[in-house]
Amino acid sequence: MKKILGITMVAALIGGAAAIGGYKLFENNQAGNTISDKQNLYFANNPIKVSSAGTADFTQAAAAVAPGVVHIKTTYEAKGGGSRGSSPMDMFEDFFGGGGRQMQRMPRAASGSGVIISEDGYIVTNNHVVENASKVEVVLTDRRKVEAKVIGRDPNTDLALIKVNATGLPVVKMGNSDNVQVGEWVLAIGFPLDLNTTVTAGIVSAKNRSIGIIGQEQQGNQMTEEEYREYQRTGKLPDRPANTSIESFIQTDAAINPGNSGGALINANGELVGINSAIASQSGYNQGYGFAIPVNLARKIVDDFMKYGAVKRGYIGVNFFPLSAEEKPESIKTNEVSGLYVSDVVPGSGGAAAGIKQGDIIKKVDGTVINDSPDLQERVGRLSPGDKVKLSVLRDGAMKDITVTLKGEASIGQTASNNSTKSIEVSKLGATFAPATAAQKSKFGISSGVVVTSVVTGKAFDNIGVEKGLIITKVNGQAVNSVADVQKALPKTRNNMIYMSGVSEQGMFNFSFPAQ
Repeated sequence: MKKILGITMVAALIGGAAAIGGYKLFENNQAGNTISDKQNLYFANNPIKVSSAGTADFTQAAAAVAPGVVHIKTTYEAKGGGSRGSSPMDMFEDFFGGGGRQMQRMPRAASGSGVIISEDGYIVTNNHVVENASKVEVVLTDRRKVEAKVIGRDPNTDLALIKVNATGLPVVKMGNSDNVQVGEWVLAIGFPLDLNTTVTAGIVSAKNRSIGIIGQEQQGNQMTEEEYREYQRTGKLPDRPANTSIESFIQTDAAINPGNSGGALINANGELVGINSAIASQSGYNQGYGFAIPVNLARKIVDDFMKYGAVKRGYIGVNFFPLSAEEKPESIKTNEVSGLYVSDVVPGSGGAAAGIKQGDIIKKVDGTVINDSPDLQERVGRLSPGDKVKLSVLRDGAMKDITVTLKGEASIGQTASNNSTKSIEVSKLGATFAPATAAQKSKFGISSGVVVTSVVTGKAFDNIGVEKGLIITKVNGQAVNSVADVQKALPKTRNNMIYMSGVSEQGMFNFSFPAQ
């Protein structure tokens, strides 16, 4: 009997050692891979204990998640310097209310929210929370303030990943945004209006919403009816940058206000399903509709930042119209009222290689029915170059499945009509431009214009304080409607000075600066 007992104890010890050794091997293998690996390892040791069922009691979910939602404080250094009259943008600054020059030179501050997604300090937030910040600080639940490093920013999804030098942090569990249902209870957690941790409740009121807030300056891959008619007449696509922005928001009526940006949208199980990003409001404050980026998209962006330091996005390479009974362009001859009508296929793209043709109507992506551009953008936005996606298209009255191998950004080029040039930066100015839309021209009462879509740090526009979003209408007295117009007008200086006119929300402006 003693012998049998001894054998049993030895076997138990060996089994326990093997289990511990196996766990340690798993821990070592998983510690630094993807965010999903980090989360799986953390929650294997720290399971969340939340019962949700169908109750309206969110106390457990809020208690489980709130410690992992942090307050982000950002500082922005004022540009320029020197005595009054030393900058060619003095008139520009005066027009925008520069008045008290000393106050304008003081550093500015703002704040938002973030979600801790790994115990070693990775935090996901919005791009617009940390964009252009000279300093990013995170206030943790225990009131510690620690400086954060920006790992990566993606303006196309309005997501950013930052990291603090800390360990053992509380982590918010990432859920599955595909499982989110309209009518489901959700909580928004963040730091609105600079208040301490605040929790609001509501329901999911819609999914796959596009509100035109990301990449407003881009003309997109959806041609207007006027552009399509011109394309049919001339065979030339509009000269504009390819749209790389992705909007497929979860819409909720949980109260979201300024400061909630980058915070958590969670389900009743205490799982992260979205990153709060925007509100629909005339006043700038909550009026009933908030929008969150699906966590499944955020997971891909975060993993790319951790692996590569940048987003590696795959593209199909098509231009399309979403079809509907109300807004179907007259020039499109089809009785279909749903799906995405392919108006053009970019040469050399994954779509072209797979055999997608103009006139195809995309009905499904990987077996899921799609009706609008966000449905396609969000699903493809989770994939990388080299990944495959199955499109079900309607062609000549019959359904056809086409498998597309996605290609990288270089495959879509600057425009669908000109694939030889990828960049639209005007290097002399240190800025990129896109043609102003018809809606923008109508809004400001202008007949020409290009929108400043980005400004390169340390270059001409940055040095004189020109910011993204301004519309330049004239360069050296010449009306401009495209990047080519800007480049053509730049050499026509007077007294070695470049003169520009434009418009913004604050009104019309004129400024000049030395040609280099």
